[in-house]
Amino acid sequence: MQSSILTFALAALVLIMIPGPDQALVTRSTLAGGRAAGLLTTVGGVAGLAVHAGAAALGLSALLLASATAFAALKIVGAAYLLWMAVQTLRSAARSRREPEAAPVERAGRAGGPGRARRRPMSALGQGFLSNALNPKVALFFVTFLPQFLSADSAGAARGRALLLSAVFALLYLVWFGLYVAVVDGFGRLLRRPRVKAGIERVTGVLLIGFAVKLATARQSS
Repeated sequence: MQSSILTFALAALVLIMIPGPDQALVTRSTLAGGRAAGLLTTVGGVAGLAVHAGAAALGLSALLLASATAFAALKIVGAAYLLWMAVQTLRSAARSRREPEAAPVERAGRAGGPGRARRRPMSALGQGFLSNALNPKVALFFVTFLPQFLSADSAGAARGRALLLSAVFALLYLVWFGLYVAVVDGFGRLLRRPRVKAGIERVTGVLLIGFAVKLATARQSS
């Protein structure tokens, strides 16, 4: 069993490290709101994963994927959300490009100010949550990848093992993106320079559009 969990952990870590909408959103949040915002987006992403992990353990994800209508509706909503985030990011890039060069340093000194702290947390948390909760590909992962590491025991034992592996996945997700946020924030002064930030936001916006298109065109059997 320990060998199976280790194999699952290594495979899951590789999947988590592959660039995707989560990485794009975490990067955006960290540059806009600092380390706290990036970590909150990460926690929101874990909460979104938990929705699908719990549903898969109870068999609900399989029912969702069996319904073409439900699958199509969820992927359209998820793609629309990613497109909305892409537009917001590209608009932010245009604003960043017009900022004076000294502005990022001044804002970095005020990043912990009370006004910003009140505005950012729920927004950052919600972005991470919706990104995963509205993504049927996440549901597909939990009902296709996870069962490969489950033994043919009783339903109760299989459900418990599925939840355990889901918890392992969530922990790896937190660790990886926690480190990623620390790196992005560590280079924050450089990355928040208007031209650099605008460039990153433009690339992030384009990537989010690509992820939205990929999600919108995803097939139920993929």
